[in-house]
Amino acid sequence: MFAGLPELGISNGEDLKETLTNCTEPLKAIDQFQMENGILLPTLQSALPFLDLHGTPRLEFHQSVFDELRDKLMERVATIAEGKEEDRYGKLEELLEKSFPLVKMPSIQPVVMQVLKHLPKVPEKKLKMVMADKELYKVCAVEVKRQIWQDNQALFGDEVSPLLKQYIVEKEAALFSSDLSILHNFFSPSPKTRRQGEVVLKLTQMIGKNVKLYDMVLQFLRTLFLRTRNVHYCTLRAELLMSLHDLDISEICSVDPCHKFTWCLDACIREKFVDGKRARELQGFLDGVKKGQEQVLGDLSMILCDPFACNTLVLSIMRNLQELLSQDALPRDSPDLMLLLRMLSLGQGAWDMIDSQVFKEPRLVLVTRFLPAMMSVVVDDHTLNVEQKLPSEEKSSLSYPTTLPDAYNRYLQENRVACEMGLYYVLHIAKLRNKNTLQRLLPALVETYNDMAFGDIFLHLLTGHLTLLSDEFGSEDFCSVVFDGFLLTSFSSKENVHRHTLRMLLHLHHKVLPSYMETLMKTLEPPKQMELFVQQWFKKTELPFLEPFSLNQVRHLVGSEEKQLAKYLFNMFYTGFGRSI
Repeated sequence: MFAGLPELGISNGEDLKETLTNCTEPLKAIDQFQMENGILLPTLQSALPFLDLHGTPRLEFHQSVFDELRDKLMERVATIAEGKEEDRYGKLEELLEKSFPLVKMPSIQPVVMQVLKHLPKVPEKKLKMVMADKELYKVCAVEVKRQIWQDNQALFGDEVSPLLKQYIVEKEAALFSSDLSILHNFFSPSPKTRRQGEVVLKLTQMIGKNVKLYDMVLQFLRTLFLRTRNVHYCTLRAELLMSLHDLDISEICSVDPCHKFTWCLDACIREKFVDGKRARELQGFLDGVKKGQEQVLGDLSMILCDPFACNTLVLSIMRNLQELLSQDALPRDSPDLMLLLRMLSLGQGAWDMIDSQVFKEPRLVLVTRFLPAMMSVVVDDHTLNVEQKLPSEEKSSLSYPTTLPDAYNRYLQENRVACEMGLYYVLHIAKLRNKNTLQRLLPALVETYNDMAFGDIFLHLLTGHLTLLSDEFGSEDFCSVVFDGFLLTSFSSKENVHRHTLRMLLHLHHKVLPSYMETLMKTLEPPKQMELFVQQWFKKTELPFLEPFSLNQVRHLVGSEEKQLAKYLFNMFYTGFGRSI
């Protein structure tokens, strides 16, 4: 407990023991020891007997004085560090030399840690001693840890890794939230709100103003994105930069070439639309990438690969296409649309660009091939809508196509950007409650580029949008298109599709035709081998995707006339997770 005192010339318990062992008059020896090692204040000696008369132990008195002096010293350290004296850090280093031998003493340790915290450059020897001692490392301030981390990437990686895992768990759990609504979905939280998340705040604090640590985190994110293809790492890359921007950390923001681009895009994400003015700003940043600095495109593509950025870009594209339709204008004549497609293409190609290290913008082959096919579909749908609003005597005898152009289907299967646009067009049609067009579009999603239609983000959005058509689930034809024609085509091989389907049925089962619901219940019941797979998979990943579905949240279902059905669905949703009603 008192290690380090002899190094400073201060007597400790061993010295007192030796003194008492070798003395002939113990009481005098104790008095002498107290005199030499007590508080060196002459007027104090005559006051101490008053404490004895009041029954106050000397230990209690000295402890209170010690605590007061320690607090004053810590305040003084902070004052010196914040001052403008040229030799302020010299004073702190001198104090560190005097106090560091006592760093293991609990009562003195806060003082040592306070000095270390305020030194912009802790002596290398002291840093190594702190790093080598797990207890010291654990209690030292983040300002000290930054100095350790910047020269020890492995240790920093150990600290950051659990936070990155937590971030992915939270994002993926949000996609399986119990909320099933077009108004409250994965993309509802504002950028500012998302940046207040625990992981982003912790990473921001760990980085501080240290550019080297910021670069390390970006490298971790790039590596994990390459290894997993998980686009949530792209979201974190953008959120982290904007969190530092919010704190006005100019030391980092001024050296990140993506800062102004991300800032402008962040404003677009907040508004869920890229207007003309911001489009021109974003184009200026893209066109401003100079020769020899093409690697910046890799980071820009990662920023644009963020699902929140992609969501904003595609929503803007859909809105742009509708405006072109009303103006009888061609898509290729719209500069704003061309820029949106350019940015979407850059974002969708992020993984390939970073993996290949070939930093070139992908060619836009969609303009003359896919867009005409897509616009023909849009025109068909628009014509159908207008036709339905006409009086019966003015309606034409034309029959509207139930299939899609071959070029449209082919591009959904072969081109990532075209597929993304096709998926969002389905959401747009669902939002308009256009049942006929939706029935035309859904079958084409069975085969899409890299099975994008069965990804969690799209299924999360689609199930929410389908709640707008809840009354249509009373029709066997509509159910057949949604379930038999799309969702059930892959649920047996894709466990996530199974869960999204059950999420939707928990909300809409009372709307589904009873005879069809009975068939669905039998179809969706997982086989025993899947049950084992789900158990093993959940145990391995430890991802609490289903946690939002608590017993309280389905109590209204359990108490209703559909009690057995709700119970059945709920138990199926938890199959393999050890949960049941």
